Amino acid sequence: MHIVIPDDYQHVIRSLDCFALLDGHQVSVYHDAAKSLHVQAQRFRDADALVLTRERTSICAQLLAQLPRLKLISQTGKAGVHIDLEACRLQGIAVLEGRGSPIAPAELTWALILNARRQLLPAIQGLYAGHWQTNLGERLYGQTLGIWGYGRIGQRLARYAQAFDMPVMVWGSETSRDAAVRDGHRAASCKQAFFSEVDVLSLNLRLTESTRHVVTVDDLLQMKPSALLVNTSRAELLAPGALLEALSTGRPGYAALDVLDDEPILDQAHPLLNHPRVLCTPHLGYVEKHSYELYFGDAFANVQAFFRGDPCQLVKPAIVQQRPTDPVTT
Repeated sequence: MHIVIPDDYQHVIRSLDCFALLDGHQVSVYHDAAKSLHVQAQRFRDADALVLTRERTSICAQLLAQLPRLKLISQTGKAGVHIDLEACRLQGIAVLEGRGSPIAPAELTWALILNARRQLLPAIQGLYAGHWQTNLGERLYGQTLGIWGYGRIGQRLARYAQAFDMPVMVWGSETSRDAAVRDGHRAASCKQAFFSEVDVLSLNLRLTESTRHVVTVDDLLQMKPSALLVNTSRAELLAPGALLEALSTGRPGYAALDVLDDEPILDQAHPLLNHPRVLCTPHLGYVEKHSYELYFGDAFANVQAFFRGDPCQLVKPAIVQQRPTDPVTT
Protein backbone atom coordinates (compact mmCIF):
# COMPACT_ATOMS: atom_id res chain seq x y z
CA MET A 1 0.00 0.00 0.00
CA HIS A 2 1.28 3.47 -0.91
CA ILE A 3 0.59 6.16 1.69
CA VAL A 4 1.33 9.80 0.90
CA ILE A 5 1.74 12.43 3.63
CA PRO A 6 2.06 16.03 2.40
CA ASP A 7 2.99 19.20 4.28
CA ASP A 8 5.42 17.87 6.88
CA TYR A 9 6.95 21.33 7.20
CA GLN A 10 9.13 20.42 10.19
CA HIS A 11 10.47 17.04 8.96
CA VAL A 12 9.12 15.39 12.14
CA ILE A 13 6.52 12.83 11.08
CA ARG A 14 8.99 9.99 10.57
CA SER A 15 10.37 10.68 14.06
CA LEU A 16 7.02 10.16 15.80
CA ASP A 17 6.53 6.97 17.83
CA CYS A 18 3.26 6.29 16.01
CA PHE A 19 5.01 6.23 12.62
CA ALA A 20 5.84 2.59 13.38
CA LEU A 21 2.18 1.82 12.62
CA LEU A 22 3.04 2.23 8.93
CA ASP A 23 5.89 -0.32 8.96
CA GLY A 24 5.79 -2.51 5.87
CA HIS A 25 4.11 0.06 3.65
CA GLN A 26 5.51 2.44 1.08
CA VAL A 27 5.31 5.93 2.56
CA SER A 28 6.07 9.17 0.72
CA VAL A 29 6.43 12.28 2.87
CA TYR A 30 6.64 15.79 1.40
CA HIS A 31 7.96 18.73 3.38
CA ASP A 32 6.99 21.81 1.37
CA ALA A 33 3.66 23.52 0.87
CA ALA A 34 2.71 22.60 -2.69
CA LYS A 35 -0.32 24.68 -3.66
CA SER A 36 -0.20 23.88 -7.37
CA LEU A 37 -2.93 21.47 -8.44
CA HIS A 38 -0.59 20.01 -11.04
CA VAL A 39 2.14 19.32 -8.46
CA GLN A 40 -0.34 17.81 -6.03
CA ALA A 41 -1.76 15.53 -8.73
CA GLN A 42 1.73 14.35 -9.64
CA ARG A 43 2.61 13.59 -6.03
CA PHE A 44 -0.67 11.90 -5.12
CA ARG A 45 -1.45 9.99 -8.32
CA ASP A 46 -0.03 6.65 -7.10
CA ALA A 47 -1.39 6.95 -3.56
CA ASP A 48 -3.77 4.41 -2.08
CA ALA A 49 -4.22 6.68 0.94
CA LEU A 50 -3.55 10.29 1.83
CA VAL A 51 -2.85 11.32 5.41
CA LEU A 52 -3.57 15.03 5.84
CA THR A 53 -2.06 17.29 8.46
CA ARG A 54 -5.05 19.28 9.67
CA GLU A 55 -6.12 21.72 6.94
CA ARG A 56 -2.81 22.34 5.20
CA THR A 57 -3.90 20.65 1.95
CA SER A 58 -7.19 21.42 0.23
CA ILE A 59 -8.84 18.47 -1.50
CA CYS A 60 -11.14 19.54 -4.32
CA ALA A 61 -13.08 17.69 -7.03
CA GLN A 62 -10.63 18.74 -9.74
CA LEU A 63 -7.75 17.17 -7.84
CA LEU A 64 -9.64 13.99 -6.98
CA ALA A 65 -10.51 13.45 -10.66
CA GLN A 66 -6.78 13.02 -11.32
CA LEU A 67 -6.26 10.39 -8.61
CA PRO A 68 -7.73 7.12 -9.95
CA ARG A 69 -5.91 4.97 -7.41
CA LEU A 70 -6.92 6.84 -4.25
CA LYS A 71 -9.27 4.99 -1.90
CA LEU A 72 -8.85 6.74 1.45
CA ILE A 73 -8.22 10.15 2.97
CA SER A 74 -7.24 9.82 6.63
CA GLN A 75 -7.56 13.17 8.37
CA THR A 76 -5.56 14.10 11.45
CA GLY A 77 -8.05 15.48 13.93
CA LYS A 78 -11.46 16.45 12.62
CA ALA A 79 -12.28 16.93 8.94
CA GLY A 80 -13.07 20.47 7.88
CA VAL A 81 -14.09 22.56 4.93
CA HIS A 82 -10.74 21.90 3.20
CA ILE A 83 -12.08 18.52 1.98
CA ASP A 84 -14.84 18.38 -0.63
CA LEU A 85 -16.73 15.53 1.01
CA GLU A 86 -19.36 15.31 -1.71
CA ALA A 87 -16.66 14.93 -4.39
CA CYS A 88 -15.09 12.18 -2.28
CA ARG A 89 -18.45 10.43 -2.04
CA LEU A 90 -19.00 10.58 -5.78
CA GLN A 91 -15.46 9.32 -6.47
CA GLY A 92 -15.84 6.43 -4.02
CA ILE A 93 -13.11 7.74 -1.70
CA ALA A 94 -13.59 7.12 2.02
CA VAL A 95 -12.78 9.91 4.48
CA LEU A 96 -11.88 9.03 8.07
CA GLU A 97 -11.15 11.44 10.91
CA GLY A 98 -9.63 11.15 14.36
CA ARG A 99 -9.80 12.96 17.65
CA GLY A 100 -8.79 16.45 18.62
CA SER A 101 -7.34 17.80 21.84
CA PRO A 102 -7.95 21.25 23.36
CA ILE A 103 -4.84 21.23 25.53
CA ALA A 104 -2.06 22.53 23.27
CA PRO A 105 -4.25 25.12 21.47
CA ALA A 106 -5.55 26.48 24.78
CA GLU A 107 -2.02 26.71 26.21
CA LEU A 108 -0.79 28.49 23.09
CA THR A 109 -3.71 30.91 23.28
CA TRP A 110 -2.85 31.76 26.86
CA ALA A 111 0.81 32.20 25.96
CA LEU A 112 -0.20 34.71 23.29
CA ILE A 113 -2.44 36.57 25.74
CA LEU A 114 0.36 36.83 28.31
CA ASN A 115 2.98 37.79 25.74
CA ALA A 116 0.80 40.41 24.07
CA ARG A 117 -0.44 41.97 27.30
CA ARG A 118 3.05 42.16 28.87
CA GLN A 119 4.62 43.13 25.52
CA LEU A 120 7.28 40.46 25.95
CA LEU A 121 8.43 40.23 22.32
CA PRO A 122 9.54 43.88 21.97
CA ALA A 123 11.05 43.73 25.48
CA ILE A 124 13.06 40.62 24.59
CA GLN A 125 14.09 42.03 21.22
CA GLY A 126 15.18 45.23 22.95
CA LEU A 127 17.24 43.31 25.47
CA TYR A 128 19.06 41.35 22.77
CA ALA A 129 19.68 44.63 20.93
CA GLY A 130 21.36 46.08 24.03
CA HIS A 131 18.43 48.03 25.48
CA TRP A 132 16.98 47.67 28.97
CA GLN A 133 13.23 47.90 29.73
CA THR A 134 12.03 49.40 26.48
CA ASN A 135 8.25 49.22 27.04
CA LEU A 136 5.47 48.94 29.59
CA GLY A 137 2.98 46.05 29.54
CA GLU A 138 -0.26 45.35 31.39
CA ARG A 139 -1.30 42.73 33.93
CA LEU A 140 -4.29 40.45 33.30
CA TYR A 141 -5.79 40.78 36.79
CA GLY A 142 -9.22 42.38 36.62
CA GLN A 143 -9.44 42.46 32.83
CA THR A 144 -12.46 40.76 31.26
CA LEU A 145 -11.74 37.81 29.01
CA GLY A 146 -14.26 37.44 26.20
CA ILE A 147 -14.63 33.97 24.71
CA TRP A 148 -16.54 33.47 21.47
CA GLY A 149 -17.09 29.74 21.27
CA TYR A 150 -17.45 27.99 24.62
CA GLY A 151 -16.34 24.53 23.54
CA ARG A 152 -13.50 22.48 24.94
CA ILE A 153 -10.87 25.14 24.24
CA GLY A 154 -13.07 28.00 25.40
CA GLN A 155 -13.92 26.20 28.63
CA ARG A 156 -10.25 25.57 29.33
CA LEU A 157 -9.44 29.24 28.71
CA ALA A 158 -12.17 30.23 31.16
CA ARG A 159 -10.51 28.10 33.85
CA TYR A 160 -7.14 29.72 33.12
CA ALA A 161 -8.80 33.14 33.43
CA GLN A 162 -10.12 32.29 36.88
CA ALA A 163 -6.58 31.47 38.02
CA PHE A 164 -5.55 34.98 36.88
CA ASP A 165 -8.58 36.66 38.52
CA MET A 166 -10.09 37.63 35.17
CA PRO A 167 -13.88 37.73 34.87
CA VAL A 168 -15.18 35.85 31.82
CA MET A 169 -17.86 36.87 29.31
CA VAL A 170 -19.05 34.41 26.66
CA TRP A 171 -20.70 34.89 23.30
CA GLY A 172 -21.84 32.19 20.89
CA SER A 173 -24.76 29.87 20.48
CA GLU A 174 -27.53 29.72 23.06
CA THR A 175 -26.09 26.38 24.18
CA SER A 176 -22.66 27.95 24.72
CA ARG A 177 -24.07 30.90 26.62
CA ASP A 178 -26.19 28.68 28.85
CA ALA A 179 -23.20 26.45 29.60
CA ALA A 180 -21.09 29.48 30.49
CA VAL A 181 -23.73 30.74 32.94
CA ARG A 182 -23.92 27.31 34.56
CA ASP A 183 -20.15 27.48 35.04
CA GLY A 184 -20.45 30.82 36.82
CA HIS A 185 -19.55 33.15 33.96
CA ARG A 186 -21.45 35.92 32.25
CA ALA A 187 -23.14 35.53 28.88
CA ALA A 188 -23.15 38.67 26.73
CA SER A 189 -26.58 40.15 26.09
CA CYS A 190 -25.75 40.67 22.41
CA LYS A 191 -22.77 40.59 20.06
CA GLN A 192 -22.29 44.35 20.22
CA ALA A 193 -22.10 44.28 24.01
CA PHE A 194 -19.62 41.41 23.82
CA PHE A 195 -17.22 43.26 21.52
CA SER A 196 -17.54 46.56 23.38
CA GLU A 197 -17.16 45.34 26.96
CA VAL A 198 -14.31 42.80 26.94
CA ASP A 199 -10.63 43.64 27.37
CA VAL A 200 -9.26 40.47 25.77
CA LEU A 201 -11.35 38.70 23.11
CA SER A 202 -10.48 35.15 22.06
CA LEU A 203 -12.03 33.57 18.97
CA ASN A 204 -12.55 29.83 19.46
CA LEU A 205 -14.89 28.84 16.64
CA ARG A 206 -14.60 26.08 14.07
CA LEU A 207 -14.50 27.27 10.49
CA THR A 208 -17.74 26.39 8.70
CA GLU A 209 -19.72 28.11 5.99
CA SER A 210 -21.77 29.82 8.71
CA THR A 211 -18.71 31.12 10.59
CA ARG A 212 -16.61 32.17 7.58
CA HIS A 213 -16.10 35.97 7.77
CA VAL A 214 -18.41 36.13 10.79
CA VAL A 215 -16.27 38.87 12.40
CA THR A 216 -16.70 42.14 10.51
CA VAL A 217 -15.00 45.53 10.59
CA ASP A 218 -18.05 46.92 12.38
CA ASP A 219 -17.67 44.26 15.09
CA LEU A 220 -14.00 45.13 15.64
CA LEU A 221 -14.70 48.86 15.75
CA GLN A 222 -16.88 48.23 18.82
CA MET A 223 -13.81 47.14 20.78
CA LYS A 224 -11.95 49.32 23.27
CA PRO A 225 -8.79 51.12 22.10
CA SER A 226 -6.94 49.17 24.82
CA ALA A 227 -8.48 45.79 23.87
CA LEU A 228 -6.62 42.75 22.55
CA LEU A 229 -8.06 40.45 19.87
CA VAL A 230 -6.69 36.89 19.94
CA ASN A 231 -7.29 34.45 17.10
CA THR A 232 -5.88 30.93 17.36
CA SER A 233 -8.75 29.30 15.45
CA ARG A 234 -8.96 30.24 11.76
CA ALA A 235 -7.99 33.41 9.88
CA GLU A 236 -11.12 33.10 7.74
CA LEU A 237 -13.33 33.85 10.74
CA LEU A 238 -12.51 37.49 10.05
CA ALA A 239 -13.77 39.30 6.96
CA PRO A 240 -10.95 39.98 4.46
CA GLY A 241 -8.96 43.05 5.44
CA ALA A 242 -11.14 43.70 8.49
CA LEU A 243 -8.43 43.45 11.12
CA LEU A 244 -5.93 45.77 9.42
CA GLU A 245 -8.67 48.31 8.74
CA ALA A 246 -9.85 48.21 12.35
CA LEU A 247 -6.31 48.42 13.74
CA SER A 248 -5.70 51.50 11.62
CA THR A 249 -8.50 53.25 13.53
CA GLY A 250 -7.13 52.10 16.89
CA ARG A 251 -9.95 49.67 17.71
CA PRO A 252 -8.89 47.17 18.87
CA GLY A 253 -5.55 48.42 20.06
CA TYR A 254 -3.75 45.09 19.74
CA ALA A 255 -3.99 41.65 18.13
CA ALA A 256 -2.30 38.30 18.71
CA LEU A 257 -2.64 35.78 15.90
CA ASP A 258 -1.64 32.16 15.44
CA VAL A 259 -3.53 31.88 12.13
CA LEU A 260 -3.02 33.85 8.92
CA ASP A 261 -4.49 33.81 5.44
CA ASP A 262 -2.72 31.69 2.79
CA GLU A 263 -0.50 29.74 5.16
CA PRO A 264 2.38 29.20 5.31
CA ILE A 265 3.32 32.88 5.25
CA LEU A 266 6.93 33.23 4.10
CA ASP A 267 6.78 36.87 2.97
CA GLN A 268 8.57 38.99 5.57
CA ALA A 269 6.79 42.04 4.16
CA HIS A 270 3.35 40.71 5.13
CA PRO A 271 1.48 43.65 6.74
CA LEU A 272 0.41 41.72 9.83
CA LEU A 273 3.95 40.51 10.47
CA ASN A 274 5.18 44.10 10.37
CA HIS A 275 2.41 45.77 12.35
CA PRO A 276 3.77 47.24 15.60
CA ARG A 277 0.67 46.21 17.60
CA VAL A 278 0.28 42.66 16.25
CA LEU A 279 1.97 39.56 17.65
CA CYS A 280 2.08 36.61 15.21
CA THR A 281 3.05 32.96 15.60
CA PRO A 282 3.23 30.40 12.74
CA HIS A 283 0.09 28.33 13.52
CA LEU A 284 1.57 26.50 16.50
CA GLY A 285 -1.70 25.74 18.32
CA TYR A 286 -1.69 22.00 17.61
CA VAL A 287 1.99 21.77 16.63
CA GLU A 288 3.25 19.99 19.73
CA LYS A 289 4.64 16.48 20.24
CA HIS A 290 1.80 14.98 22.30
CA SER A 291 -0.79 16.43 19.93
CA TYR A 292 1.06 15.04 16.92
CA GLU A 293 1.23 11.59 18.48
CA LEU A 294 -2.54 11.73 19.08
CA TYR A 295 -3.47 13.13 15.65
CA PHE A 296 -1.16 10.98 13.54
CA GLY A 297 -1.61 7.93 15.75
CA ASP A 298 -5.36 8.03 15.04
CA ALA A 299 -4.80 8.73 11.35
CA PHE A 300 -2.35 5.87 10.89
CA ALA A 301 -4.55 3.46 12.89
CA ASN A 302 -7.49 4.44 10.68
CA VAL A 303 -5.46 3.62 7.56
CA GLN A 304 -4.66 0.19 8.96
CA ALA A 305 -8.26 -0.50 9.98
CA PHE A 306 -9.69 0.60 6.63
CA PHE A 307 -7.45 -1.61 4.51
CA ARG A 308 -7.91 -4.57 6.88
CA GLY A 309 -11.64 -4.22 6.34
CA ASP A 310 -12.36 -3.42 9.98
CA PRO A 311 -15.43 -1.31 10.80
CA CYS A 312 -14.65 2.38 10.38
CA GLN A 313 -16.57 5.53 11.21
CA LEU A 314 -16.64 7.35 7.89
CA VAL A 315 -17.05 11.12 7.78
CA LYS A 316 -19.14 10.60 4.63
CA PRO A 317 -20.43 7.03 4.92
CA ALA A 318 -22.59 6.86 1.77
CA ILE A 319 -20.05 5.83 -0.85
CA VAL A 320 -21.91 5.63 -4.16
CA GLN A 321 -19.29 3.75 -6.09
CA GLN A 322 -16.42 1.58 -4.94
CA ARG A 323 -13.28 1.58 -6.98
CA PRO A 324 -11.70 -1.72 -7.90
CA THR A 325 -8.92 -2.80 -5.60
CA ASP A 326 -5.50 -1.86 -6.95
CA PRO A 327 -2.45 -3.98 -6.36
CA VAL A 328 -0.97 -3.28 -2.95
CA THR A 329 2.50 -1.75 -2.98
CA THR A 330 4.67 -2.41 0.04
